[in-house]
Amino acid sequence: MQKAIGMIEFKTIASGITAADQMVKTADVELLEAQAVCPGKYIALISGDLSAVKAAVETGSNTRSEDFIDSFILGNPDESIFPAIYGSADIHEINALGIIETYDVSSIIVAADIAAKTAIVKLIELRLAKGLCGKSYLLLTGEVSACEAAIAKAKEAVKDTGMFLSDSVIAHPDERLIKTIV
Repeated sequence: MQKAIGMIEFKTIASGITAADQMVKTADVELLEAQAVCPGKYIALISGDLSAVKAAVETGSNTRSEDFIDSFILGNPDESIFPAIYGSADIHEINALGIIETYDVSSIIVAADIAAKTAIVKLIELRLAKGLCGKSYLLLTGEVSACEAAIAKAKEAVKDTGMFLSDSVIAHPDERLIKTIV
């Protein structure tokens, strides 16, 4: 059975740590990541059964709600999300390069899941607000039309939250650029 994942994102470290503690006390979930990210925000990523993740994210989101930024719950996340987050995606060829950028961490993970499920693309990297003043971005590859479809669908999903910043699809990126990405 696939596990669900969920995340909370807070604008202060103290509130984020407090919310993460409440999440793991509320339900039987595994804390995959809990850390400060730029610019002093705090994220907590959990996994577990869908009902447990829902309960934990709801509790976390309501803890110190004045500092809450965003959250998500994915019942069946695409398996390629984790290698992209941890920088271990196995990419050998980049035909086209799709890029989407958001103002927060939660939105980019949701965008990545949607993009990976929309078209035949491979997630290259999910950069989660580290060294980016709180912004996050996704890099993916595939055929030009697949990248365009995946980015368009992901953009549509996150633009309503107000967290979408920018996107691009580059057909046949230069080898010198590719070397800096993979």
